[in-house]
Amino acid sequence: MEETMRRLTTALAGAAALALASGPGWAQEKVIKFGFAEDFTKVYTFVTSEYNQGQRDYLTLINERGGINGHRFEATVVDTGNEPQRGIEAYERFKAEGAVLVDFLSTPVSRAVVPRALQDGINVLTMFHGRSDAADGETFPTIFPAGALYWSQAAVILKYISDQEGGNLKGKKIAFVGIDSPFGKEPVPVFEAVRDKEGFELQTFFYPSPGNEQSSTWTAVRRYGPDWVVIWGAGGGQTVSLRDAIRNGIKLDRLLSVIWLSETDTQIVGNEAAKGVLRFEGVAYGRDNPVIKAILDEVYAKGKGAGEEKNVGSSYYNIGVASMAIVVEGVRNALEKQGEPLTAEKLKKGLEEIKNFTAEGLLPPLTITAQDHQGGGYGRISQWDGSKWVPKSDWIAAYQDVVMDLVKKTAAEFKKQ
Repeated sequence: MEETMRRLTTALAGAAALALASGPGWAQEKVIKFGFAEDFTKVYTFVTSEYNQGQRDYLTLINERGGINGHRFEATVVDTGNEPQRGIEAYERFKAEGAVLVDFLSTPVSRAVVPRALQDGINVLTMFHGRSDAADGETFPTIFPAGALYWSQAAVILKYISDQEGGNLKGKKIAFVGIDSPFGKEPVPVFEAVRDKEGFELQTFFYPSPGNEQSSTWTAVRRYGPDWVVIWGAGGGQTVSLRDAIRNGIKLDRLLSVIWLSETDTQIVGNEAAKGVLRFEGVAYGRDNPVIKAILDEVYAKGKGAGEEKNVGSSYYNIGVASMAIVVEGVRNALEKQGEPLTAEKLKKGLEEIKNFTAEGLLPPLTITAQDHQGGGYGRISQWDGSKWVPKSDWIAAYQDVVMDLVKKTAAEFKKQ
C-alpha cells in the first residue's frame, strides 16, 4: 500500500510539473510556486480530482498567456490521504521549496497546518473547507477562506427559505439533517441564532458517519413533517440522504443542501428522480463562463489539459478554477503594487487588495481585506432541472451579523490556546 501511495504521489507531482512547465522563454528565477497537498485517496475523493484539475488548468491557461508580469506558475501536487501528519510533511517540503501558498482541501489537514503557517507567514487557501473563524484576518493573517464559510452558506440557505415564504418564517418547521461530525454540526449555531430572530421551529437529525445508513433518521424526519429540509453532508452520504428523502416523500423543491452536492450525486440517484433538489452554490456551474471557455480553447484544444476534458465545467472543477483565479488576482495585485520578487508577505497583501472580483462572472463579487478573509459571504441557490444546475436566486449574503459574531467568538478562543 505504501509503495502504491508513493507511486501515486510521484505521478501526481510529475503530472503537475508537466502541465504547468510549458510557456514561452521563461526565466528560471521568475517562477511562482504553489503546493497542493490534497486527499486523492481516502475521504475527499468525491471532489479532489476535479477540483485539482481545475486548479492546474487555470494556472496552465495563465502560463500559456505569458504568465503575470513575466512570472509563470508552478504547482507541486501530492496526496495526503486526509492524514494530518502527511499534510504537515508536505507543507514543510513546500516551504523549503519556496512555495508562497498552499492548499489542502481538507479540514483536518488544514487545521493541523494552520499554527505552523501562521508562524512561518505562509499563505493557506481554505476555500469551502477548514476553519470558519479564519475569516478573521487579524487573528489568522495568512489563512484565506476566500469564499462563503459554512456559516455563511447556512445563512444564504435560510434567507432563500425566508424569501420563498414571503419573508415570514414564523411557525415554519425546518428539519436539519446532517452527518454526526464536527462538519455536520458546524452550521447549527447559525440555524439556532436565526431561529431566535425569525421565530421558526428547528429540529436537528444526525446520522452516523460515513452516512451509508440513514433510514431511521429519515423516518424520524418524515414523522416530524417539516416545511423545509436542509441536508449537510458530503460524498456518498449526500446520495443516501437524497435517496432516503425521496423514499420518505420529501418534496425536493423544499430540500436544500450545503455546497457539497453535485451532478454526480444526481446521476447516481437518477437525474429525473433528483429533479427539483436545491443547493448552495458558491461558484457558477457549467461551460458558459468566459474563463471556462478559454480553458477549452487555449488549454484543451492544445492537448495541455490536466485531466479528462469531460470534467471541464463540472461543479467541483469550476471551484478549483475559481480558487486559482482568486490567487492569481492576488499575485497580480502584489506584483503591480509591490514589485518583484513575489514573497508570501506580498501575496498576502495582494490578496487583501482584491475588490469586487468575479472572474468574469464565475464568482459572486469578492472583496478581501486585512480584517475580512472570507470576502463577503456571498452565494446563491441553484436547482437541479434534470440535466443541469439552474440558478434560483441572485448572488446574496445574509445574516452576516450572526456569522461575524461567531467568527469573532471562536477566533478569540483560538487566541487563548
